[in-house]
Amino acid sequence: MMGDGLELAWISPYLVEQGMTVKQTAILTTSYGVTIAIGSWLSGVLVEIFGPRKVMLLGTTVYIIGQLIFVGVAIPTFNYEIMIPSYAIRGFGYPLFAYSFLVWVAYRSPKERLGAAVGWFWFVFTGGLSVFGAFYSAFMIKLIGHIPTLWTSIFWVLLGTFLAIVVNKDEFIIENKKDSFKENLKDISDGITILGREPRVAVACIVRIINQLAQYAFPLFLPIYLSSKGIATTTWLNIWGTIFIANIIFNLIFGALSDKIGWKNTISYIGGIGCAVFTLGLYFVPEWFTGNVFIIGLVGFLWGMCLAGFVPISALVPSLVPDGEKGPAMAILNLGAGLCVFAGPGLVALFYDSVGVKGMIYILFGLYVASAIMTRFLKTPEERAQKKLLSTER
Repeated sequence: MMGDGLELAWISPYLVEQGMTVKQTAILTTSYGVTIAIGSWLSGVLVEIFGPRKVMLLGTTVYIIGQLIFVGVAIPTFNYEIMIPSYAIRGFGYPLFAYSFLVWVAYRSPKERLGAAVGWFWFVFTGGLSVFGAFYSAFMIKLIGHIPTLWTSIFWVLLGTFLAIVVNKDEFIIENKKDSFKENLKDISDGITILGREPRVAVACIVRIINQLAQYAFPLFLPIYLSSKGIATTTWLNIWGTIFIANIIFNLIFGALSDKIGWKNTISYIGGIGCAVFTLGLYFVPEWFTGNVFIIGLVGFLWGMCLAGFVPISALVPSLVPDGEKGPAMAILNLGAGLCVFAGPGLVALFYDSVGVKGMIYILFGLYVASAIMTRFLKTPEERAQKKLLSTER
């Protein structure tokens, strides 16, 4: 994830410096998000058909092909028409790799430890994507420049693939594996039709989209806004890394805590309400304390901490459905994880020119509050049965 995410926090300001508009970079990132969303949804069902190792290897291969075209051809020639499809091809890579691994974790972890298990997954996922990727870029850009830094990503991706597929010896046994194309096609279609059978999974998907929406929207406009407040791009990269140091630490803390205080309580109160409050802080604190890196970094740290409150949704969603529906439910959850990469830049592309930075902040604030409310309606079969029993007794 470090290899895949090393450019996320700086690609937009870099391309704007080269002459592109914020809207153009948002469209570029949105195209990347579209393929991430498709790859995220496919990962959940493809794992049940082919097993996680094959799907993860496919993700690595597709990523490298897209990266070779994007960095080798599109960026050096500054050809926007090549940038979009090559960055989009690259987008299939990490969800097929990472979310296949998440399905692996969800299947192989005992239920009483599932919150902690997914906390560890998001610890390393975010640690690579947004912490090591940001700090590594801040160092390497100064040392060798933007384009050579992008080339190094392939090394880190290959190293991670070797560790996950070769060094990791855990066995994933596919029970009742389907042999015919027709049966496999039905498994893929179940990853969509479950939305009709289990509406709560659809609500959970929306919450999951909102979860990381700002993570992919902020890099498109926040570093540009902060530069007007005396914060340079390299300083922004260090702030961004600090945000996700908090996030990976509290991924573990809130993952374990959620097993005790409840998954929904953690998601709605810490994740939804907490992120809403500190999203506002990331706009108003730089206004009040211009150029004060420590205070702005502290607000970012608290926002990253609250973002970890959404971790238990990876444990909650499989528990919303019967055993036979867990694969399709995870496919929809992974779809939500991918759609946030599309929806975040998409919101910027749609609204930034008309509402500006302040308007974008209020939109994200409102969405986080909405996620806190929606989470309260996500009830497990046991909770629904208990509620039905109580109503019958009355």
